[in-house]
Amino acid sequence: MAMALVFQYGSNCLESQINSKDRLCGDAKFIEIAETVDDFVLAFDVWSTGRQCAASDILSSPGVKVWGVLYDVPDFLIERKTAAAQNRKSLDAIEGEGTNYKRETIDVRQHSGPIVKALTYRVRNPKPDLHTSLEYVGYIVDGLRERGVREDYIAQVKNLAATNNPAIATQVQEL
Repeated sequence: MAMALVFQYGSNCLESQINSKDRLCGDAKFIEIAETVDDFVLAFDVWSTGRQCAASDILSSPGVKVWGVLYDVPDFLIERKTAAAQNRKSLDAIEGEGTNYKRETIDVRQHSGPIVKALTYRVRNPKPDLHTSLEYVGYIVDGLRERGVREDYIAQVKNLAATNNPAIATQVQEL
């Protein structure tokens, strides 16, 4: 089966999120943690109606990298049409490709060293002044920890979330 490398930096870092019954049903296979080659920073700049909070994005930002998780995902589960042909939900549908997000290919450096090309999703129209939620940030932090991402990067994510939504700042630091 043909597979696509996919880089996830938000809630889908968490195994129980990406592979839940209403998402990829166990078909996303963990490869390794990775960081962006180009400079990006995590942001919360798109409204998720499903989660009722701001969801994550990566924005160009000099001198900063974003860590995330590399998965192998069956090719047919990437696009809506091919997934629907097998009565499945596509990653494009899960991510809101074409509405909130756009799918693109970026270079990521695997923790073991090699640089590879991977699909990821970036926000089409980032918006200021949106607030994320404690639950959503918890999925990101849990997913990064589950896969062994360094605690100093996780602290950066928590600080970004606390700055984004001061109302949850204390609880975010306790994650």
